Amino acid sequence: MPELPEVEVVRAGLAPAVTGARVVSAQVMDPRALKRHLPTAGDDGLGGHGVTLTAAAGAARSADFERRVTGLTLAAPERRGKFLWVPTSGRSAAGEPLALLAHLGMSGQVLLRAHDAVDDRHVRIRLWIAHPDHGELRVDFADQRLFGSLALDALHPANDGPGVIPTQAAHIARDPLDQAFDDARFIAALRSRTSGVKKLLLDQTLISGVGNIYADEALWRARLHPETPGSAVGPRKAVELLALLRAVFAQALVEGGTSFDAQYVNVNGQAGYFAHSLNAYGRTGQPCPRCGTPIKRITFGGRGSHFCPRCQKRRT
Repeated sequence: MPELPEVEVVRAGLAPAVTGARVVSAQVMDPRALKRHLPTAGDDGLGGHGVTLTAAAGAARSADFERRVTGLTLAAPERRGKFLWVPTSGRSAAGEPLALLAHLGMSGQVLLRAHDAVDDRHVRIRLWIAHPDHGELRVDFADQRLFGSLALDALHPANDGPGVIPTQAAHIARDPLDQAFDDARFIAALRSRTSGVKKLLLDQTLISGVGNIYADEALWRARLHPETPGSAVGPRKAVELLALLRAVFAQALVEGGTSFDAQYVNVNGQAGYFAHSLNAYGRTGQPCPRCGTPIKRITFGGRGSHFCPRCQKRRT
C-alpha cells in the first residue's frame, strides 16, 4: 500500500498542474472507484463505503460525481497521512467547503496526461482540466485492485490544531512531517502502551502515514525489535525513533518513494527507487547491512515484520 512518501510524491507532482485549474468535464468509467462518494440526493442504498454496486446505483453515483465536479476550480493539493485532497470552489449541500478527496488504497494512481495521450491501464475516473498557465491536461485515476477511490467531501476545521480536513479523514492523526505534529503527545502515547512498537507505529489514530515498509526501516535504524512494548521504549529512544522515522521519510521523498512494481508511480508514471535503499523490509535471509546477520521475517497481527535478530533484540 502506498505510504506517506508515495502519497506526498503524488501531491507535489499534482500541485503545479491543478492549482488554479478548472475541471472542464469528467467521466466515470467504473463507479466502484466512487465507493466513498456520497451523492447529494441522499443515500443511494450503499452507504459511504459500499463496494457492491447495482447498475442503477452505480449510474446514479457516477452522474452525481460528474455533475458536481464539472466546473469546479481547484486549489493546492493537501495531504494527511495517506489521504490526499484538493480543495475546490464548490460547496456541500450544507454550505461547507468541498474537496476532491483521493485515497490510493493498494494500487491507486493519479496520473497527469496530455489530452491525446494513450489510455492508461485500469483507468476508473478521468477529469479534463484547463489551467491558465499550463493549458489543458487530463487527470487519470487508475486503480488495478479497486481499493482506492475518489470522492467529493466536505471540509471541516481540524480538531487537533490549525487547518481543515475532509470528513472522511478526520479520524486519523497528523503525520510526522506535519508542522503541527505534537512530538511530546505522540511519545507519551507510545510509552504509555504495552502493545508492540511496530503495531503502535501503524496505528493511524496515533501517527498517520506509516505502513509496513517505513515502520520496518525506522525500527531497523533505531535498533528496536518490532515487538518491543511501547512502555519499554525509553524517552530518549522514543525521541530517536521519531527522528529516524522522519529521516527515512525524507530520504524516500528524495528518491521518489518505494516502487516494487508498476503500481507505485508518480503523476508522470515514473517509479521511485527507494527500494534500493531498504535495509530490512523485503530482505528476508539477506545479510543485515550493519552486522551481516540474516534478516528475519516474523508475522503477527496479520502483518509481516522484517528485522535483524542481532541488532534489534526484543526489550521487555
